[in-house]
Amino acid sequence: MAATEIPKRIKGKVAVVTASTQGIGYAIARRLGLEGASVVISSRKQKNVDEAVQSLKELGIDVLGVACHVGNADHRKNLIKSAVDKFGRLDIFVSNAAVSPSTDPILTMSEGALDKLWDINVKAGVLLIQEAAPHLAEGGSVILISSVAGYNPQGHLAMYGVTKTALFGLTKALAAELAPNVRVNCVAPGFVHTHLSDFIFQHEATKEEVKSHTLLDRFGKADDMAAAVAFLVSDDAAYITGEVLPVSGASALLKAS
Repeated sequence: MAATEIPKRIKGKVAVVTASTQGIGYAIARRLGLEGASVVISSRKQKNVDEAVQSLKELGIDVLGVACHVGNADHRKNLIKSAVDKFGRLDIFVSNAAVSPSTDPILTMSEGALDKLWDINVKAGVLLIQEAAPHLAEGGSVILISSVAGYNPQGHLAMYGVTKTALFGLTKALAAELAPNVRVNCVAPGFVHTHLSDFIFQHEATKEEVKSHTLLDRFGKADDMAAAVAFLVSDDAAYITGEVLPVSGASALLKAS
């Protein structure tokens, strides 16, 4: 969809998106910006933030970039404070940061890898939402980015998938706590080529096998995920909260749901 064809459904709103200088996070920030929102993007590295900010500004998007490691308490506080100080409000928070530090089986995974998975994929998101919640305007939205791996954790993605399963429950719990003024929903992407899924795309046979297990016979695009998020934070989804939306081309991982 060309930028000129994208609806302005969230004009005037302010959105914070974590881990948003590349991949799915960047696509979400770009789509929200093109739909009229002012966006706050973040990443651990200032260089990546600066490059993404420049790219979004060239599209005419009102954007602020903040270096933020979501595992750092001071960084988390500064991210939300910077957004509110700059734009005076906060309407949308998208928790996208995630890691996959090990592909070991659960029974042999190191404690350090387990800690990192839970700290970044689950705990950091909770703590950021705690920071954001007091500032979220009535009618605001929180979006958690999970994964279809959360429906049926297995193989090399087993423990990663378990942390993504946790986000399904977190979505339900937060929807209840933030209702009725703020909606909370979750997007569960299928296989999209990002740095987290590089190991799949490095081997042609594995890549083709994974692709064959989707009804649409293709991998997802970051823009597919961004479109789903844009819908969920818009007034078009005003009566949707506490839900998980798989965007996966009907991945085989959904069979266990």
